[in-house]
Amino acid sequence: MKNIKLTFIALLLALTVLWLLADTVAPQPFTYFSFRAVVVQYTGIIAIVAMSIALLLALRPRWIEPKLDGLDKMYRLHKWLGVTALVFGVIHWWWAQGTKWMVGWGWLARPERGPPAGAMPTLGPVESWLRAQRGLAESLGEWAFYAAVVLIALALWKRFPYHLFAKTHKWLAATYLVFVYHAAVLVKFEYWAEPIGWAIAAFLLAGTVAALASLLGLIGFGRKTDGEVETIIHYPGLRVLETSVRLLDGSWSGHAPGQFAFVTSRKDESAHPYTIASAWNPSERRIVFITKELGDHTSRLKDYVKAGLPVTVEGPYGCFNFRGEHPLQIWIGAGIGITPFIARMKHLARAPRAQKVVLFHPTADFQQDAIDKLTVDAKAANVELHVLVDAKNGLLSGERIRAAVPDWHSASIWFCGPPRFGEALRQDFARHGFSAADFHQELFEMR
Repeated sequence: MKNIKLTFIALLLALTVLWLLADTVAPQPFTYFSFRAVVVQYTGIIAIVAMSIALLLALRPRWIEPKLDGLDKMYRLHKWLGVTALVFGVIHWWWAQGTKWMVGWGWLARPERGPPAGAMPTLGPVESWLRAQRGLAESLGEWAFYAAVVLIALALWKRFPYHLFAKTHKWLAATYLVFVYHAAVLVKFEYWAEPIGWAIAAFLLAGTVAALASLLGLIGFGRKTDGEVETIIHYPGLRVLETSVRLLDGSWSGHAPGQFAFVTSRKDESAHPYTIASAWNPSERRIVFITKELGDHTSRLKDYVKAGLPVTVEGPYGCFNFRGEHPLQIWIGAGIGITPFIARMKHLARAPRAQKVVLFHPTADFQQDAIDKLTVDAKAANVELHVLVDAKNGLLSGERIRAAVPDWHSASIWFCGPPRFGEALRQDFARHGFSAADFHQELFEMR
């Protein structure tokens, strides 16, 4: 989380500094309307640049993933930028539109527009054209704003079905293209000769390319592989489906334990992210996904996923890579969060390491044959396994982990599971002097 927090703060600070080099928060003379002009410009710039970067991250660019600690962290930053665009967009809209309402209600008196008579400056052809577009740009921007508010609100509403979210969310790219026109016309003309203007132009251009790629369905282009479902194992007691997929072409270059992929299994469904639960063997070209019934899509998988079903696999993504030279690793795979650890154990069975590993698997659901397979994997990888069923063994806590692993101070901790549980454990260990840099958490939330 540290990298994306620093990136987020740095972006906002850099934009603010560049803007302050070109303008001021205390215009002279200082009136409601002069200050309104300043606020409208600043909030509009923050909103459009935040949205531009969010669209770029939505393309899942491979080069930036390691710098932000994986696609899961990138999507968290994408979400923060979306919320930032929404908040600054609302402020921008209120100062622009609310002022017009207050003038109409008689609460404010609008000053006369334009320079004094006889002082009309000579405008160049570009500035003249932009001024002629202002009315249309304001109207289109206002309606695009209303549409964007609805689309962002639906994206943030977790109960909104994923398949509908995937279909509606991409239309934010269309509203963004309207905002590009709105910003290009209404950004203060003098800014274009300043560093803030150059930055805006660069982000608008990059965001436009990203928006068009999204609308044309080009996200993940070049990282997709055709596959076919080979076997399916259903664990009804766990509400889990284990699916083996054979990759049909050579475009998949392999994956590391802990990574995930986007899988498309139906033409009317968008790609869904699943953690890979198998080690890579180039001679077999087979990967395994373990999915739990947690929503509308995953609940329907057992009804239509059959052997022979063609699928598209995109990836791999993620930097939950188990790297580090600590003599001990503590793994915590809560519920379906056990998946990346299964892949890592299968890898260790083929390529053993001297590093000691202790795995905790707290779970509310239980099925003996699934635990038996997990036990076999742990034994083959020389991993010390602790299975805790909530109803029988109680809840896992930092205190229980420290009691079971006396030398925890020399470990790195790897967590995958419910985000709040992971954060609670992180804070608990931090209170006992554990370094935050040694606590690794997969943030497997794509919205």
